[in-house]
Amino acid sequence: MKVGTRSAAALIVMGLASGCIPASPGYDPAPALPQAPPVAAPGTPPATKPEGDGVTALPSPPPAWEARRVVANAHSIAESSYVVRPGDTLRGIANATGAGSEAIARANNLPAPFTIRAGQRLTIPDGRYHTVHEGETGIAIARAYGVDWSRIVTANALTEPYILRTGQRILIPGDALPRSAAERAAAFRLDIDDILTGGEPAIKPNEKPVVAVTSPKRVLPSTAAIAAPTTTPGTFAWPVDGRLFKRFGAGASGERNDGIKIAVPLDTPIGAAADGTVAYVGTGVPGLGGVVIVRHGGGLTTVYGHASQLLVQRGQAVKKGQKIALSGDSGFADRPMVHFEMRSGRTPVDPLTRLPRR
Repeated sequence: MKVGTRSAAALIVMGLASGCIPASPGYDPAPALPQAPPVAAPGTPPATKPEGDGVTALPSPPPAWEARRVVANAHSIAESSYVVRPGDTLRGIANATGAGSEAIARANNLPAPFTIRAGQRLTIPDGRYHTVHEGETGIAIARAYGVDWSRIVTANALTEPYILRTGQRILIPGDALPRSAAERAAAFRLDIDDILTGGEPAIKPNEKPVVAVTSPKRVLPSTAAIAAPTTTPGTFAWPVDGRLFKRFGAGASGERNDGIKIAVPLDTPIGAAADGTVAYVGTGVPGLGGVVIVRHGGGLTTVYGHASQLLVQRGQAVKKGQKIALSGDSGFADRPMVHFEMRSGRTPVDPLTRLPRR
C-alpha cells in the first residue's frame, strides 16, 4: 500500500467510543481523547531509543534489503534458438545462453518439472538478466536498477513464496537503468507489497528457509529467509476493541484505504489476528508509522499500523491474540488508532469480510 497525501477536508476530528461499529462508512466526528506520552507495557522488555515517528521497538538487525548491497550486473542478450543435446538441463542451457531458466520455460510453454528432450528446439528470449547473489532481496535489486519491484515480479511471473535463489537470473524491465546510491535513496519508496514479495534474502538452490522462532529474545539475522506458515487460519480476530471510523476502499476525498482504521486509546495492546509469522517490524512504510506485518498460511497476511511500540521481531512465530504492538499516533495518524489490513496473496481484501461481526 502506498499512502497518499490526505486532504485537509479529510482531517476531521473523530470519536473514540469503544466497541461501536458505525452504521455508515467514513469518519465519525467526535471530540478526540487527550494523548498521553508512551509508556512501556507491563512485562515487556526494555525498548531501545525511538525510531522514526517516535516509535520504540525491540533491538533488531537492519532490514534484509539493507544487509547486502546489490551490484547492477545485468547482461543483455538477443533472442535466439537452441537445439537440446543429450544430457542438457534447462539450468545448463540458461547458463550457456545467459537467459533465465524460468524465462526459457515460459517462452516455450514448458510445464513443471520442465522436462526437455534431445533434438527439441527452444526459443531463448531476449532481455536483460540480473544474476542473483546470496543474500540479495528483490527490494534491493529493484533499487539498484531504479525500477519498481512489482514490475520485476510481473515480468518474471514470480509467485509464492517469492524467495530468490543464488544463481537465478531474473529479467529486468528494459527501461530500468542503474542508479547512483544517492539516486536510489531519493527514489526509494517502500510499500507493503514490496515487503511481501521482495523482502526475503536469496538463499542457495538447495537451502531451506529457516523456521520461525517463538521468542522475541532470539533474533534471526537479516540474511535468513523465513519459512512461511503452512496452516491456514480458520478464523480471524479483531486486533483491538475500538471504534471503526474508516472503512476499506475509496474515501470521500478520493484516497484509497487498503484496510480499516480503528480508534483506540493510546498504548492499547494490539493482538495478532491469527497464528502466523512476523514478516516485518519497523517504520519504513510511508504514512503508517510503526508497522508489524504477519504472514499466515494460505497466502494470507495481516498488517498493523500507527503503533507506538513494536513488541515482536521479524521471524517470530505469534499466536492468535498475542500482543505484538501498542497503539499510537505515529505516521500520518492525527490521533491514536490502528490501521489494519488483510491481504490474500498480493491483493488487499476488506477485513470486515473475514472478521467476526460485532
